Amino acid sequence: MILTGPTAAGKTELSIALAKRLNGAVISADSMQVYKYMNIGSAKICPEEMQGVRHYLVDLLDPKEEFNVARFQQMAREAMEEIYQNGQLPIVVGGTGFYIQALLKEVDFQESSGELPLRKELEETARTEGGAVLYEQLKQVDPESARAIHPNNVKRVIRALEYYRETGRPISRHNAEQREKKPPYTYAYFVLSDNRARLYERIDRRVDRMIEQGLVEEVRWLKEHGYGRDLVSMQGLGYKELFPYLDGACTLEEAVEIIKRDTRHFAKRQLTWFRREPDVIWIDQQEFGYDREKILNRMLEVWEERKRKG
Repeated sequence: MILTGPTAAGKTELSIALAKRLNGAVISADSMQVYKYMNIGSAKICPEEMQGVRHYLVDLLDPKEEFNVARFQQMAREAMEEIYQNGQLPIVVGGTGFYIQALLKEVDFQESSGELPLRKELEETARTEGGAVLYEQLKQVDPESARAIHPNNVKRVIRALEYYRETGRPISRHNAEQREKKPPYTYAYFVLSDNRARLYERIDRRVDRMIEQGLVEEVRWLKEHGYGRDLVSMQGLGYKELFPYLDGACTLEEAVEIIKRDTRHFAKRQLTWFRREPDVIWIDQQEFGYDREKILNRMLEVWEERKRKG
């Protein structure tokens, strides 16, 4: 079973209720909660909130380690095997749609070998000539990927160019083929949603709560312990925006407003992604009067129906 949706939609509480009703264990499909020491900004579930439900891919990696979709896929598959061996149901929970797609469709990341010399060459170009040069190259060979990737996301631009140079094929075409794959599992793919005004209000409240809980101190601690802003882990929402404040480049109020704004934009992008995904079941909380028990029962009904159909 999959439970996803935009940030701050209320997935965590619902996932625990589902796991308890279905004898399930949770696999986190979140790009930040996998890291140690990053608890507040990632809205990481704490042991008390787990209520005895086993969680996988939470609090495992040092922030200096890179965590990407291929690594998530491998770790999540291993977690699924263990969960099935324990006689339980895997419940994939999180808002990173690409991760969920990679697991569900068994997307193949092996075609490009990721040769180090080629990557080093592209990274050196980015360092000496700027990421914009690589982005212009990508526009020439794979305009579809260029439209989907932000020019400032140099890591993804490099990955797309690397794939093209190694295989002679645009990575956008490869990704499209992978999306067409039929999932090998019986599954139900739920997207928990809410009206935009209420969701944005929840996001703003969550950010305020994170600041109250000590997010600034958390980021300061990370910085003091050598976790610099150039790390992949430090690109997470709530982290990258606070480095300028800690460096004296802006006020805390300005940094907090940027976090809220960027989180709202992120939620919008998440919803756009899920609308493109086939076979998703939208759970609009407003339609259920925000009654958690009604929402839970509806999801359980759908799951039983999917299991019968096989």
